[in-house]
Amino acid sequence: MNPDNIRIVLVNTSHPGNIGGVARAMKNMGLERLVLVAPKDYPSEQANWRAVSAIDVLESAVVVPTLDEAIQDCQFVVGTSARERRIPWPLLDARSCAERIASASSSEQVAVLFGREDRGLTNDELKVCNLHLNIPTAEAYSSLNLAMAVQIVAYELKMLSSATDSPTDEQEQWDTPFASMENMERFYVHLEEALTDIEFLDPAAPRQLMYRLRRLYSRVRLDEMELNILRGILTETQKWVQRGQDPESGGPYT
Repeated sequence: MNPDNIRIVLVNTSHPGNIGGVARAMKNMGLERLVLVAPKDYPSEQANWRAVSAIDVLESAVVVPTLDEAIQDCQFVVGTSARERRIPWPLLDARSCAERIASASSSEQVAVLFGREDRGLTNDELKVCNLHLNIPTAEAYSSLNLAMAVQIVAYELKMLSSATDSPTDEQEQWDTPFASMENMERFYVHLEEALTDIEFLDPAAPRQLMYRLRRLYSRVRLDEMELNILRGILTETQKWVQRGQDPESGGPYT
């Protein structure tokens, strides 16, 4: 595991004290990279007060306006979710998910997303994630403070870092870096355009097609070469469609 490759991303945090509490939880467990997406009130003395001796984590925190900017260079993204999904997505508890995070961080940039205090991450934010992380709680009281949730995940990572790190077989054998989130988003735009061109996707009634395809590719995890191959296929498919629509071309088989 490489903690330097793991970033904690807080999305639209409302209370600055929670940001400080998260910084303290991170430093307790050896994590230092904090990214804040459009926080409602930051910088703030309340955040500094709650951080106690983790002011350095706050001072080095990166503030960005959008989630896309926070994760664009990441190859592996985990989103925390407390909700049941209409379409199931790969869902793990904190301990199992920490193993995946630790493994990926040995050679990749990893982001762990935590949403708003009142409603968590949106569906659009969750769909960019490779995995969803759920922290089981008692049914009688399921609400977790933001810093508590980060502490649980960070603790599981710390326990793994105490063991001897060894790359997985997948990492040892893989010859190409996994695709970044920025490149995956470009691929999804291209895929939707191509599916529309061949009339497999109806923009007026898309149903859940793109959502399911996102789930498929998030589960598989494409490397950069595989992504380039798929985009090449999409480009050539679109060329054939254009030839077939051009009366002067004589159709696609000329």
